[in-house]
Amino acid sequence: MDIVSSPKTDMFRMRINPEIRQNLEAVYAKNGLSLTDAVNVFFQQSLNAGGLPFSVTSDNAEMVKAKALGRLMKELDAGIADSTSYSEDEVYRMLGVEK
Repeated sequence: MDIVSSPKTDMFRMRINPEIRQNLEAVYAKNGLSLTDAVNVFFQQSLNAGGLPFSVTSDNAEMVKAKALGRLMKELDAGIADSTSYSEDEVYRMLGVEK
C-alpha cells in the first residue's frame, strides 16, 4: 500500500514542542512538503524498510549528544555574557524550588 498517495481517513495526534514543530515545518516546506506529508513519507519508508528507515546506532546517539552539548554550551556562553545578577532567593523563586 502506498501511504503517501492513499486517501487519508484516520487521525493520528501527537504532542510536539511548538518551536520544534515550526522548525520542522520550515525544513519540510523547503522541499514542498507539509508536516503531515513528511510524517506520511516517514511512515511509508518505515513500511518499505520493515522498520526505521535509517540506522539507529551509537553514532546517532553520539551525534544527538554532541548537538545537545553544543546547544548547552551556547546557552552557557549567553549566561556568562549576561551581566544580570540575581540573589539566591530570586533564583529559587524563578525556578519554583524551595530551599
